[in-house]
Amino acid sequence: MRLPDSEHLGRPWRIHALTPDFALEDVWALPTPGGPQDFPRLLELMAAGDPAQSPSKVVGVLFAIRWKLGELLGWDDVDDGLGARVPTLRERLPEDLREGPAGPETELPFEPLYLTEDEWAAEIANRTMHGVMHVGWVADGTGGYRGQMAVLVKRNGRIGAAYMAAIKPFRHVLVYPLMMREIGRRWQARG
Repeated sequence: MRLPDSEHLGRPWRIHALTPDFALEDVWALPTPGGPQDFPRLLELMAAGDPAQSPSKVVGVLFAIRWKLGELLGWDDVDDGLGARVPTLRERLPEDLREGPAGPETELPFEPLYLTEDEWAAEIANRTMHGVMHVGWVADGTGGYRGQMAVLVKRNGRIGAAYMAAIKPFRHVLVYPLMMREIGRRWQARG
């Protein structure tokens, strides 16, 4: 379920200090009910997922189209990524996060940034944007916990602004709702 921005911005996440120049694009409640000790289980699930291989044909096709467009238009060239076009956010990390665990490697082209007991962040950069996926573990108000995902983006010029505007309806209507359903199914299956 999509959440208001305040659900991310109102929490004392460490990511806020690292991304003041990023826009908050989306905040989603993940269908991952659990207890206080289940955050590592959520990270394992999130790191193992590749939307291009999703059981949802719609999500799989949309991601395959995106990767193909990126290849054809040169959006994902190494020269446009982390450490080339943009410095990694690891350079902004305070000492305790820099020396702590970065978190799991993913099947996606994200680089882990940091891991705490209740939050994990990973970043990606290409010709269109520099993005952060932030995953947190939050109390759900009923005595349990659940995951929460936020997407933060720093657009790269006109091409980045146009790209983000073009994909917004697909993200909100198709991609994220179907991905949330799949995350919920995988969470239940791993029970």
